[in-house]
Formats: sequence, structure tokens, C-alpha cells
Amino acid sequence: MARTRELLSAALASLGFLLLAGGPAAARDTGEVRVRSDVPYLAAGRVEKLDLYLPVRGPGPAPAVVMIHGGGWVGEDKAQPREQAICRALARAGYVCASVNYRLGNGAWPTNLDDCKNAVRFLRVRAAEYGIDPARLAVLGCSTGGHLALMVGFTAGDAELEPAGPYPGVSSAVAAVVEMYGITDLLTRQETAPDGRPTGRPKDVNAPRVLGATREADPALWRLASPVNHITPASPPVLIIHGLADVTVDHGQAEELDRALAAQGVPHELILLPGVGHQFDFTATAHGQPLPRDLTPVVLAFLSRTLGPRP
Repeated sequence: MARTRELLSAALASLGFLLLAGGPAAARDTGEVRVRSDVPYLAAGRVEKLDLYLPVRGPGPAPAVVMIHGGGWVGEDKAQPREQAICRALARAGYVCASVNYRLGNGAWPTNLDDCKNAVRFLRVRAAEYGIDPARLAVLGCSTGGHLALMVGFTAGDAELEPAGPYPGVSSAVAAVVEMYGITDLLTRQETAPDGRPTGRPKDVNAPRVLGATREADPALWRLASPVNHITPASPPVLIIHGLADVTVDHGQAEELDRALAAQGVPHELILLPGVGHQFDFTATAHGQPLPRDLTPVVLAFLSRTLGPRP
């Protein structure tokens, strides 16, 4: 009898969750995960949307993760294969995952950061609707999405870098950051040799057009937009993952972040993957080659430690 009541409660909870997510017409069934695409989360008139990956879960609110795609701050999309693979892996493990599009291209800064912070705020505002625990939010980003994820994590509450709307007064703070092969210091990013070794020559790809100024014209702006300059002892824990053969973002960026976090006493973990270049998810490269280790249990263990158990 107890087992029957448990199964009935789980069925009713799943039905209620489907209705909240908009029902079959609004969500695509991917087995253990329901995906609701192109959900508005910004002010009226903004074309950027987010995709929600909703897990089949037990009773109680779930932790949630905001996923920020890469693309050099100028391209790519929330629904690429990498983003889908990561979000589905997280949702299968019990996390609500929101993969976001944000302002791209010339002059996108700081609106791109505002948008990512507003995705966090959106999950807080809609927490009851989507079965989220608003106290247990994390952010994950790849490449330039990793840069924005770190900025979200390190600058919550900074009046200079908080969006005015559309959720005034709602916190953009997160409890954890997963940063994958991202830029951590715009002023120290380097060109690399073909094997990924940093050469010491500056690399400024896309940054001047996105920030609206060169490093020479406005070094203070470049420092402001660099995550390492915002770390404090109160910064959230960080999981850093980078390939040692990365020729797009030099692995020195990960190592610099590691040192800066250590200097402030922030809990963190650094994983450097030998022979791995840019663009990978938890299990494989963009070309389908398996990683030397499956990162799924590593990421899930980190999120479990920082966000607490999943329902």
C-alpha cells in the first residue's frame, strides 16, 4: 500500500509538472527530460529566449543551472549539440537547466552580462512554477560563455554590473560556477603554438568589437570585464575545466584563475585534460572523439557538494 501511494504521488507530481511546463504542445519529449523551447525571459521586444530542460524528479524543489553558450561573444546558439548534451545530462541527473541566448556582436557588453544575470533572476521569479529551489542555483559556461558565467558568479550585487530590469530587486547570485575553457583575464589571454603552448603574444579576438574599445584605448574597461579582478573570499566555488591542447583559449587562462581563487581562499577544483583542444561537452569533443575521462560524474559531484542533494 505504501509503495502504491508513492507511485501515485510520483505520477501526480509528474502530471502537474507537465501542466506547469505548458503541456505536450509546449514541450518536446526527450525520454527522461522535457524540453520547453524559446521561453521569453527578457524585456518585451528582445528576441533572445531560453530553453528549459525539465527533469523527471522526486518530491521537493530541484536545484537549477543556467547554461551559457560560447561563440566568441558574437555567435552560436543555446540549442547547439554541445549545449543540448550538457543540459540533458544535467536534467537526467535531476537539475532544471536553462540554456540561454543573450546579446551578441558589436557593443554587446555589458548587455550580454545583464542578460545572463537576468536568466538567473528569471529562475528565481519563476521558481515555484518550474519546481526550482531558488537558493540552489548555479551557472555553467563554455568558452566565452565560461567568461560570462564567471562574471555572473563573481559580480552579483555589484551596482555597476547589475541590470536595472526586468527583475528589479531580485538577486542574481549563484551558489556555484562551472567554467569550461573560458577566458578569465582579457589582458593576459595569449596566442598559442599549434600544440596549445601559450606564446606570450596577446590575443584580442572579438574583444575590442564587443567591448567597444581596444585594450590600449581603455585598459580599465578590459580589467572591469575580466573575471579574475572580481574574486573575493565570498565568491562562489568554481570548477575549472580546460584542455591542454586548446589553441583558441590558452590553458594559461585556467591556471591564472586557479591561482587567483587560491589567493582568496575560494573553494575550487582545476581539471586540465592532456591532448584535448577547444569545444567539448562532458564526454566528447565537437568532432565526436571521446575525452580521456568522462566529466559527467565530476560535474555532478561538484554540483552536489555546492548545491546539495537533488530530489
